[in-house]
Amino acid sequence: MGKYLITVILLFYIPLSIFGQDRKVLEEQRKQLIQEIEQTSNLLATAKKNKEAALDRFFVLQRQIKKRQQLINTLKEELVLTDASILRVDEVITFLSNDIDRLKKEYSQMLQIAYRHRKSQSFLVFLFSARNFNDAYRRWQYIRQYDRYRKRQADVIIATQESLRDRASTLVARKEEKQKLLASSVRQQSLLSKELKEKDEILSSLKENEAQLSGVLEKQQAAHQKLNDAIEEIIVAEMAKRRKAARSSEALAKRKEEAKDVVGGTAVASNLVANFRKNKGRLPWPVQEGIITKNFGTQPHPTLKGIQISNNGIDIETDKEATVYAIFDGEVVGVQFIPGYKTTVILQHGQYYSVYSNLEDTFVKRGEQISASQRIGKVGRDKPELHFEIWREKQRLNPVHWVNKSKRG
Repeated sequence: MGKYLITVILLFYIPLSIFGQDRKVLEEQRKQLIQEIEQTSNLLATAKKNKEAALDRFFVLQRQIKKRQQLINTLKEELVLTDASILRVDEVITFLSNDIDRLKKEYSQMLQIAYRHRKSQSFLVFLFSARNFNDAYRRWQYIRQYDRYRKRQADVIIATQESLRDRASTLVARKEEKQKLLASSVRQQSLLSKELKEKDEILSSLKENEAQLSGVLEKQQAAHQKLNDAIEEIIVAEMAKRRKAARSSEALAKRKEEAKDVVGGTAVASNLVANFRKNKGRLPWPVQEGIITKNFGTQPHPTLKGIQISNNGIDIETDKEATVYAIFDGEVVGVQFIPGYKTTVILQHGQYYSVYSNLEDTFVKRGEQISASQRIGKVGRDKPELHFEIWREKQRLNPVHWVNKSKRG
C-alpha cells in the first residue's frame, strides 16, 4: 500500500512540476510582451502629436499589432496549460478522497475487531498464545507499529488532499486572472486595429499625392546612400591602415615579441575580433528602452507599389534625448555629420564596426578608446530614433542577430 501511494503521488507531482516550469516560461514571456506593448503605446502617443510622423506611426502600429497577437497567443497557451493542470489535480483529489473513505472503513473494522477482542479477552489470548516472551513482545510491537502506520498514512493523505485542494483553488484563481487578461488583450487589439485602420486611411490620402511621397523617399534614399558611402570610406581607410601596419617591420617585430610571452600569441585586434564574435547575440542594446520600427534588409514601401526600401541596419524608436551606449570595447574611427542622419559615430572592434546615427549630441571624439556601455551620445527630441548598424569590414550584418535587448535596462 505504501509503495502504491508513493507511486500515485509521484505521478501527480512530476507532471505538475513540468507544468510549473512551462508556466514560468510563459509568464516571463507575457511580462516581456506587456512591457514592450507599453513602450510602443507611449511611442504611439508621441507620434500621434506629430502630423508629419504618419509613416513612422504606421510602422509602430504594425509592430504593436504583432506583439499584441503574440501576447494573446501566450495567454491562450497559459490557459490550456492551466486547464490541464486543474484536471490532473481534480483526478488526484478524487482518488485520494476514495482512498481515505476506504481507510476509514478499514479503521472502523479494526476498531470493532479490537473492541470484540478486548471484550472477549481474545487479545490477551493472542498475546499469551505466543511461544515465548520474545514472540509475545514481537506480536505486541507489530500491532502497535501497524496501528501507527495506518494513522500516519491517513494523516499524510488528508494533508496531501488539503494541499491539493489549495493548489486547485490557486489554479482556478490564476485561470480567472488569465481570462481577464485575455479579454483585456482582445479588447486592446480591437482598439489597435481601429487605430491601424485610421492610419491606413491617412496613408491612403498621402498616397494620392505620390509625387510628394516619391520626393520624400528620394531624399531619404540619398541620405542613406551618403551614410553608406561615409561608412565604407572610413572602413576602407581603416582596413588599408591595418594592412600597412601589418606589413611594416615594426609590426612584424612586435608580433615576434608577443609570441615569446604568449603561446600562439595573437595581436590585440585579433583578440578583439574573437571576443566580439564570441558575444554574438549577447551584446547589449545601444539604448536603454526602445522598439525596432524598421528592420534590416530590403522591404516593400507600405504605400508606393513596386518600391523597395533598403536598410543596412535597424531603426530603434526610443525616448526623447535618450542616451546611446557603445555595445562593445573599441576605438572611435569616425564622428561625422551626415544630412538626414545628423551625427554618426563609428566604433571599430577589430574587423567589426558598430554605427550609431541620428545623434543630436556626441560625447566622444575620433581616436578615443571606448569601453562597453560607455555613453557616446544622445538622440534628439523631435525624432528620437537611433539608426544602428553592424559591419564586418565591408559586409553589412543584421544587428538583431548580435544584440540582446534584455542585456540593457
